[in-house]
Amino acid sequence: MSEQPQQPPNQPPGYGYPNAGPYQQQPGYGYPQGGYPQGGYPQGGYPPGPVPPGMYTGDPNAPYGYDPFGRPYSDKSKIVAGILQLFLGTFGVGRFYIGDVGIGLAQLFTCGGMGIWALIDGIILLTSNDKTDAQGRVLRG
Repeated sequence: MSEQPQQPPNQPPGYGYPNAGPYQQQPGYGYPQGGYPQGGYPQGGYPPGPVPPGMYTGDPNAPYGYDPFGRPYSDKSKIVAGILQLFLGTFGVGRFYIGDVGIGLAQLFTCGGMGIWALIDGIILLTSNDKTDAQGRVLRG
């Protein structure tokens, strides 16, 4: 006959080495009665609320998300367009970059309005927040 080890002193009964078995639960422990709450993201995969600006949303009409007014951002940058317009505006390069082929050709044939039109257009592209590309999407800043 084998003896079971004694309960260590200063230990409440039911705890310690001699228990009912390695996989038996003590009272008051275990899973919640109703199970765990089912959380997670909704069907779309994003947390609820607005998508942060500049984040890719998977929407082909808004490749870089939406601005705070709900207008889609373009894949073109207003900084690149403005710099191109300032330095190569006599050839209309900034306007060709954002897809405005008609204005780009007009600047090409007039040498950017003798440089004045190209300079003003470059400054406006850099400072404004509502310039759009050929698809009507707001340029990213």
